[in-house]
Amino acid sequence: MHWTLRKAALGAIGTTCLLATTSCAKHSYSDQYYMVATNIKLPYWQAANNGLMKAASQYGVKAELRGTDSFDPQGEVGEFRTAVARKPAGILVSVADPALMQPEIDKAIGAGIPVLTVDSDSPNSHRLFFIGTNNLAAGRLGGQRVVQKLHGKGNVVFFSMPGQPNLDERLRGYQDAFANSSGIRIADVVNIKGESTAAFDNTQSMLAKTGKDRIDAFICLEASGGKDVAEALKRAHATDRELVAMDVDEATLNLVKEGVIDATVGQKPYTMAYFGLKQVVELHENPLKQLGRDFETDSFSPVPSFVDTGVTLVDKNNVDIFLRSRQESAQ
Repeated sequence: MHWTLRKAALGAIGTTCLLATTSCAKHSYSDQYYMVATNIKLPYWQAANNGLMKAASQYGVKAELRGTDSFDPQGEVGEFRTAVARKPAGILVSVADPALMQPEIDKAIGAGIPVLTVDSDSPNSHRLFFIGTNNLAAGRLGGQRVVQKLHGKGNVVFFSMPGQPNLDERLRGYQDAFANSSGIRIADVVNIKGESTAAFDNTQSMLAKTGKDRIDAFICLEASGGKDVAEALKRAHATDRELVAMDVDEATLNLVKEGVIDATVGQKPYTMAYFGLKQVVELHENPLKQLGRDFETDSFSPVPSFVDTGVTLVDKNNVDIFLRSRQESAQ
């Protein structure tokens, strides 16, 4: 991460940590908190759940990860409504579809339940603030790597889920990085609709393209696709193509170490959930006077609008550090 980005992230977190300095004596095991997301069986969300459980243990409260097993925005709305109906002390939510989730978040806030967004935001809702990746920065970081590896010239394909705010922001970050490299052309943005096998199938067909249509780099904007694209490249013995993935689950890191994935952009889902639960506990125990107030435009707001948890580019040079960190966290 660039030093300026790291300073901004630390500054934002430092501001927010002010929330965590008040009255721990109010914690009660009867207080229930929820984190709501989609695709919760993915390693990414299992890492987040570990952070959630760690914070819940430290604070002596109850917490639960709820969500759908696939990318199902409407199903996520149903899970969020179920959580709200149980009148919890607070909710963290990763927003799959901002248009669907905004009214639900606003209703929860109206009912006096503090809601924070993590991983993927709903900026037009009354959520109190967003904790997660600066996704523009993540895209720019990955884009700079692609420009370097392709020497500023080649066709690239993205695997994404258009309409999901965090992924759309990453794509814009890549486009920013490509802006000064006119030789790089985005051949397609494939909607995998939450099914990583779609990335595998599309990669197989795209590897057959030749000449001016040849695909030189494959870019995954979400966690699950990288491993399937890597498998398609391995089966085709396509060692002359570049693959940039997303996130640092163990399988992805091993593929980076093997050299099939050139690099992956690492996020911190554990941190998002761990820090997020601590903040929503403090907001429950020390409630804001006007929960639904527009804090975005308030220069004296008691909460930030965005806490950047940071990103890192992982390649062969530093992948062992990340693998070792995963092993240590499991002990």
